[in-house]
Amino acid sequence: MTTIGITTTVPIEVLMAAGYKPVDLNNVFISDPDPERLVNVAEKAGFPLNCCAWIKGIYGVVMEQGIQDVLCVTTGDCSNTIMLMEVFRLRGLNVIPFAFPDRPSISHMQRTLESLTETLGTTLEEAEKARQAFEKTRRLADELDELTWRDGLVSGWENHYWLVSTSDFMGDHTEYERRLSQLIEESRGRKPYPDDMLRLAYIGVPSVFGKDLYPYLEGQGARVVFNEIQRQFAMPNPGSSLAEQYTSYTYPYSIFDRLKDILPQLRLRRVDGVIHYVQAFCHRGIGDIIFRHYIDLPILTIEGNADFMLTHHLRTRLEAFLDMLRRRAPAHVHPKARGS
Repeated sequence: MTTIGITTTVPIEVLMAAGYKPVDLNNVFISDPDPERLVNVAEKAGFPLNCCAWIKGIYGVVMEQGIQDVLCVTTGDCSNTIMLMEVFRLRGLNVIPFAFPDRPSISHMQRTLESLTETLGTTLEEAEKARQAFEKTRRLADELDELTWRDGLVSGWENHYWLVSTSDFMGDHTEYERRLSQLIEESRGRKPYPDDMLRLAYIGVPSVFGKDLYPYLEGQGARVVFNEIQRQFAMPNPGSSLAEQYTSYTYPYSIFDRLKDILPQLRLRRVDGVIHYVQAFCHRGIGDIIFRHYIDLPILTIEGNADFMLTHHLRTRLEAFLDMLRRRAPAHVHPKARGS
């Protein structure tokens, strides 16, 4: 299989049907032992200091690993990707642009998928076969999510890691499925988290300091029971076709479309407070205005860029937020206490 880099979650079923092995460049970047090195590769190439670290990290991964084919999402993700795509073309890469429809529409998505299959030399029938092959894997990810918020057996970090990895199934969905099955089986023998831990939602793009954030929150008596976009990567509403699946996938669409998923999940998961992560220099940060208007829960907005560990300042803000939540009446009742 030919490796193809992707700049965010895309219809990987089409890529697989076309004989490609999709690799989420974000996951490769942030899991690198020294992600700052990859940022430096981009800055030495001329990327400005006030540019998103994710964009620079993606560039660094592609250059360092010699990836020749990249599918860049031009609508429904990051506006900086458009210029990143131009730089890749300058470097002689085979760049394939992909644009999600401007609003969730099955008919529009169907046409978008047909265009992508034509570009890659495959068919929707073959892509649908790939979707069916992924069904069990995606349902395992959904089961892991339930074990997080409903049963208290899976940590917020594990939830983040395994859900965010569904963007490319770590390059091998069979191995991903095997390892996730093992984790789920092992988690069933764990002692549940204490009933009195604060229950948090994490909304916004995955952070640059996730490895530090989730354990820190748990050390402070709180845990994340809802990872919004990571959960969306796992396609929790698959529908009966590829077009339905990627129409129900909320991330590429407006904040109002995302809120249709977020608000019911906050209630279902009995969330006490919300952490909204925004990436520095990202247009999505403006959406905080809308979230605060519609979400009737305390919200802490935190920002990151190239700081791959929690700063002292962020730790202090998180502590103050959790202290405030503890002074409020708890919004949740543990499922076991309700006889669930």
